[in-house]
Amino acid sequence: MTSPPKMRTWQTIFFSGLLLWVATVVVTFLTGNTNLLPTIVLLGSFLVPVTFVAWAYERDRGGNVTVETLFTAFVVGGILGVLGASLLEGYLLHPSPLLYLGVGTIEEFVKLLALLFVARDLTHRTRRDGLVLGATVGFGFAAFESAGYALNSLVTAQGLDLVALVQTEVLRGLLAPVGHGLWTAILGGVLFAASSAGPSWRFTPGVIGTFVGVAVLHALWDSVHGIAITLTLMFTGLPWQTLLLRIGRMPAPTQAQANLVNLLDFVGLLVIAAIGVLWLWVLAMTGRGRREAISLAAPSGPAGPPGHRGAAGPVRPAPTGQPGAPVAPDHPTGSERRDVPETHEEPDD
Repeated sequence: MTSPPKMRTWQTIFFSGLLLWVATVVVTFLTGNTNLLPTIVLLGSFLVPVTFVAWAYERDRGGNVTVETLFTAFVVGGILGVLGASLLEGYLLHPSPLLYLGVGTIEEFVKLLALLFVARDLTHRTRRDGLVLGATVGFGFAAFESAGYALNSLVTAQGLDLVALVQTEVLRGLLAPVGHGLWTAILGGVLFAASSAGPSWRFTPGVIGTFVGVAVLHALWDSVHGIAITLTLMFTGLPWQTLLLRIGRMPAPTQAQANLVNLLDFVGLLVIAAIGVLWLWVLAMTGRGRREAISLAAPSGPAGPPGHRGAAGPVRPAPTGQPGAPVAPDHPTGSERRDVPETHEEPDD
């Protein structure tokens, strides 16, 4: 009789954490014990980010990415990103039509700096290492940011709002996989692939273009609701709503308009998430295809007849009366040197 398949680490983390979070919420509702609120905030904010980091680590990583490196990337990278974004946004941003573009640019920039700091000692870099570490820094940023949003929703003028806290944590948990972690994973993968040929970081046109792309995705994600309201009023606005807009007041939407705004919100987030996931998938498949090509091109197998290159090196003709045996030369010739495939990934220009 076969035993049931063992759960993976990320599955254990998610289901046990979810059970503990639900139990804490239920007990808090029943008892009104406010001492449990920090547990709700921490479990709800960190559950999905930590689960996805564990999934990425188990699924696709290189030898340089250790558990210690992941922990540093998640905690240190996440905190540095949140602190840097808070400082820069507070000093540089002001209300304007391009506000969300500034938010996206700043937050992706500080996450990039955090990734560079965490990976500063890595001497060998691959695309998949960049994907995993970038996602880890992004999910760390998302976890600490979500904890802040959860606390803000909890504290209201009327007192503590536990329902708003739970709603905020559920919503941000559902959206976490296609937000900060996704965008920083894309940027990290491209940066590591471009910098795999040497010890220094290479900010090629491909890396710069990727940074601009993820910053725009981030800005669109943050501004979806505003875009939905604008489109709704543009195509279904009533005369009295247009009059209020002209004098600088935001009109209240009708029920039909509110439903349309919610629909456009959902469609907009879905489209932006699909673009990011497709982009990440293409990067991952490109890196996997290159690794497979390198693996197929690498010398392997037993030595062949004289003159054949095998795993043991080129075979030299043996003295008369003795069978041929592989002899590795002390110094490979120029042609032999050219035949050896490179082990690093091609940079993205």
